[in-house]
Amino acid sequence: MSKPYQIAVYYFPNYHPDPRNARVHGPGWTEWELVRRAEPRFPGHNQPRIPQWGYEDESDPAVMAKKIEAAASHGVDAFIFDWYWYDDGPFLERGLEKGFLNERNSGKLKFALMWANHDWTDIHPARLDECQSGRHTLLYPGTITRETFDRAVDYTIERYFKHPDYWQIDGAPYFSIYDLPAMVRSLGGVKGLREALVSFRARTRAAGFKDLHLNQVLWNTGILPGETAMRDPGSLLETLGFDSFTSYVWVHHAALDQFPETDYRAVFRQYRTYWEQVSKEIRLPYFPNATVGWDSSPRTLPSDKFLNAGYPFTPVISGSTPECFRAALQEIKERMDQANQLKILTVNSWNEWTEGSYLEPDTRSGMGYLEAIREIFRS
Repeated sequence: MSKPYQIAVYYFPNYHPDPRNARVHGPGWTEWELVRRAEPRFPGHNQPRIPQWGYEDESDPAVMAKKIEAAASHGVDAFIFDWYWYDDGPFLERGLEKGFLNERNSGKLKFALMWANHDWTDIHPARLDECQSGRHTLLYPGTITRETFDRAVDYTIERYFKHPDYWQIDGAPYFSIYDLPAMVRSLGGVKGLREALVSFRARTRAAGFKDLHLNQVLWNTGILPGETAMRDPGSLLETLGFDSFTSYVWVHHAALDQFPETDYRAVFRQYRTYWEQVSKEIRLPYFPNATVGWDSSPRTLPSDKFLNAGYPFTPVISGSTPECFRAALQEIKERMDQANQLKILTVNSWNEWTEGSYLEPDTRSGMGYLEAIREIFRS
């Protein structure tokens, strides 16, 4: 790699009209509706968050061009799109298909995919009684057939891997899977998934690539309804042939034990402990994660009381400022420098507005979080 550090930022593409959302929420609905209507849930709560650029449609190439320019000029190398493909086809793909791929990027920013293969439940917004009972309405099951897996793989190789702006690691396209237990269940167990991944790698090589870089997102604390942690993940990842693993967000590794808010620095300390432990337990390269913040309260029904009742009625991370984020990045960078492996950092995230973790400028911090990345990794 030409750069000493590679910064890859997760991108959540639910800020454009989508036919599935229209059927559930009405024509033109996007998750901006929840951002607009968010309310303070306790004294001092920083809501609503207001985007500095306004409530824009990410499937517009001109809008995406602005995002790409801001990311690239502040040291970001790639967007990792949360990518949805169910048995009945894709979902939320227009931010990538119509926005990113139609913007004349000219190589400024790479892109990659993280298959967000989790159940999609109706939590936009979620009601308190549903969270307390665990009975969310399931809209799109994350479990898929082998036929769906192969169809999605073929599309990915032809449509995305062969695009000149797809992110590669040493000549191998990067592809990440979010929910490994769900994928194991989908394909009939470890043996079935291994066969599917071996086929994926072979098809990638047959398409002319050096190899496939297969990455897994791991967690030891679930967030979304139905998320479960894996037992003995190290041996499982090696059996399945993964090349690396990473994290999506710090709260996958931290107990938010203070309600309604837990301090940012306390969450980071818990994440550091996880990083130290998992680096000893799993032999594969681990790409560390930096998280901007956490506040899923915009996905709660505002008329319900705000109680600690499970996602999205969860504690928020308080004290997240560009200065705290910069300090965390500095410590992460120092630890990365001590490891003899590729220096790749994932960041949560570019635009998780309804989970309170975004690099995009708002009216409170402006470009502060992006400037922290540029200062620590590109100065």
